[in-house]
Amino acid sequence: MKKLLVAAAVLILAGCSSPRDPQLTIAPKPATSNQQQVNNLPVVVKSRDLRTAQFVAVIDSGRSNVKPLHASQNLRVVLEDTLSRQLSSQGFRVVANGPGTLRLDILDALVRVKHTVFKHNMEASVQLQLVAESPDGRFVKRYTGKSTQEGISSASPDDIEMALNNLLEAVLQDIANDEQLLKHMKEHF
Repeated sequence: MKKLLVAAAVLILAGCSSPRDPQLTIAPKPATSNQQQVNNLPVVVKSRDLRTAQFVAVIDSGRSNVKPLHASQNLRVVLEDTLSRQLSSQGFRVVANGPGTLRLDILDALVRVKHTVFKHNMEASVQLQLVAESPDGRFVKRYTGKSTQEGISSASPDDIEMALNNLLEAVLQDIANDEQLLKHMKEHF
């Protein structure tokens, strides 16, 4: 009986040490501003991940061989931190409590990769929603980005990371340049 338990334990441990699918490093850079658009205006930054699935990429190699890839870190935390740094560069002061709250909702962040024998197609999509709330009013806006890319051979994890990070950076740039959002925050925060 002891030999059977030892053999089972060895098999379980061997299964735990087998290589896992690669995890993607999602780390978009914030859109930084050379000049501050506000002067030390306090803002509370919060976030929610409203996606139905937590993976950030799906690789379809055909014949019902579909493999999801996950981020190596929590996407919600990464985007909240990136948005906070972006707001700080614009002159906002990110605080824990205050009258004005900016909430980032992640609605979609996914790269779909389809492999064929000689090429791959990548389609990335991102949809973020910002909700700016204060006792004086509420502002809600969605920011969307899509990109497609083709290449020879198969897409590497680095290619997938680059596609999603570049698209997230483009959407964050749209948020940084949004005059309606900035005006609302200046007037109501």
